[in-house]
Amino acid sequence: MSEQLIVPTMEQLMAEGRQPEILFWVGSAGSYDDRAKKITRAFVKILNKANVDFAVLGAEESCTGDVAKRAGNEFLFQMQAMMNIEVLNAYEVKRIVTCDPHSFNTLKNEYPSLGGNYDVVHHTQFIKELVDKGRLSLEGETYKGKRITFHDPCYLGRANEVYDAPREVLKKTNANIVEMKRHKRTALCCGAGGAQMFKEPEKGDMDINVLRTKDALETSPNIIATGCPYCNTMMTDGIKAHEKEDSVTVLDIAELIANS
Repeated sequence: MSEQLIVPTMEQLMAEGRQPEILFWVGSAGSYDDRAKKITRAFVKILNKANVDFAVLGAEESCTGDVAKRAGNEFLFQMQAMMNIEVLNAYEVKRIVTCDPHSFNTLKNEYPSLGGNYDVVHHTQFIKELVDKGRLSLEGETYKGKRITFHDPCYLGRANEVYDAPREVLKKTNANIVEMKRHKRTALCCGAGGAQMFKEPEKGDMDINVLRTKDALETSPNIIATGCPYCNTMMTDGIKAHEKEDSVTVLDIAELIANS
């Protein structure tokens, strides 16, 4: 029988007169994509395990508008953003945690100019915080001796210079962390940024995800770790293109930690 996860909504907590420690922003991928839902569940499992007082917006959460903005539709972006800001400000939300670097970047850097000022944290940063404060302890045996390489998501790494938190969290698994030749500032995109997730490559374009997966496979990993649902999809497809799905697994850091 699967573990029962507790996921309260802001509406429920407000009715009880309670303000949660964090709002968990699930994001479009984490809400609708079957693979990304597993990342969402893994992160909720971590929050439950660490007794974090959190809530989600549930049906009141809408797309951040990231895709609209990257595709050049500023009007649609502002409409979506203003709708979300109205809801977040009505609930007096102070701190937001998300597993999606695209949402992280948009909420953190693009909402303030529209009146949405929040302390926005990526889930790898929050997991590191929980471990550092002793609220979450890992057994560290599940992945001991495994080779794990981490792919830096563009909107977490180069756009926001968050490089250390994911790596420090991965080290807690006691796995052998191996770096790709192109990593941190020189990391290659997975190919899904800038709304590219939702379109096929232009004629003559190479598949960036296949190239990036090649970078990862050169480290001879057992696991490719990601910190973004879109990167997860692109790297998984890249593994299939290289016909390596039998020997290499793609897992989000939340899944690695939840399993530990």
